[in-house]
Amino acid sequence: MNVFLWIVQAVLAAMFATAGLIKATQPREKLAGMLPWVADFPTATVRFIGIVELAGALGLILPAVTGIAPVLTPLAATGLGVTMLLAAVTHLRRKEPSAIAFNVILLALAAVVAWGRFGPYSF
Repeated sequence: MNVFLWIVQAVLAAMFATAGLIKATQPREKLAGMLPWVADFPTATVRFIGIVELAGALGLILPAVTGIAPVLTPLAATGLGVTMLLAAVTHLRRKEPSAIAFNVILLALAAVVAWGRFGPYSF
């Protein structure tokens, strides 16, 4: 199970790091073409979401690898789960069911990591 959790952490970290980097660095016009919800939020909020996702991605891996404050790993997974819950609410409001499904999958994976790392497979 430990290996499975590491794989899920790595996949989540890669996905959130990529998404966060895009949101934190790309111009608003380019983002609006890829992510229609960007039109509903100020640029600063979109950048903040990107930074939160980058921090979460780092938090999934670095504390566990370094052994420095490994409790941050399940906390990062919990935070990313909350982020996906809020994203699903936004997509529900915008009537974007395919985006909701993707958010729910990421939420479930983050919940598995949080459960495993807070519980029986903690560091």
